[in-house]
Amino acid sequence: MVKKLIGRKLKSSRLKRDKTIQELAEMSSVSSNMISRIERGLTIPSVEILMKLADALGLSLSYFVEEAEKGSTVIFTPSGQGDAIFFFEDKHKIVSLTQGLRDPGFSVFVDTLEPYCDSGEGGMVHTGEEFAMVLDGALDFVIDGEDYHLEQGDSIGFKASIPHSWRNSHDRPTKVLWIVSPPPNV
Repeated sequence: MVKKLIGRKLKSSRLKRDKTIQELAEMSSVSSNMISRIERGLTIPSVEILMKLADALGLSLSYFVEEAEKGSTVIFTPSGQGDAIFFFEDKHKIVSLTQGLRDPGFSVFVDTLEPYCDSGEGGMVHTGEEFAMVLDGALDFVIDGEDYHLEQGDSIGFKASIPHSWRNSHDRPTKVLWIVSPPPNV
């Protein structure tokens, strides 16, 4: 659990500053491979490495350590805030509403999809369940070969082991609330 919490905090902090792993590696003198392993929760960094990363990001060492020690049993996220955990070519931005929750059985995200953004070629398949609700705009899903069109307020839930994909086929951004169980490693 400590490895994953430190990794999530590092990734979130890096993305908030709009830095690539390579840029952070150059700023901190920590290898990009090590940063990637930390962010994916595969290793716990030494105090020396964590200090270099914290310094490069303008953070204190305690920012990472306190979060790893505690985790939270309650996460309050004011409207429009949350930890940005994923960006893709300014077309796809995911913000976590449950980042830092101790031992979660699910994750909640708000996803802002720019016009014509999609999930990529082919259908995604993974373990668990997904739930999506369109907060603003519209989104087209294909789940197990069936087409679904969701407008504001519409929702859909499905087993993630079923091939699925989505596309914002509209000329305006779409905002989607996602609930994913079990929580993905982000």
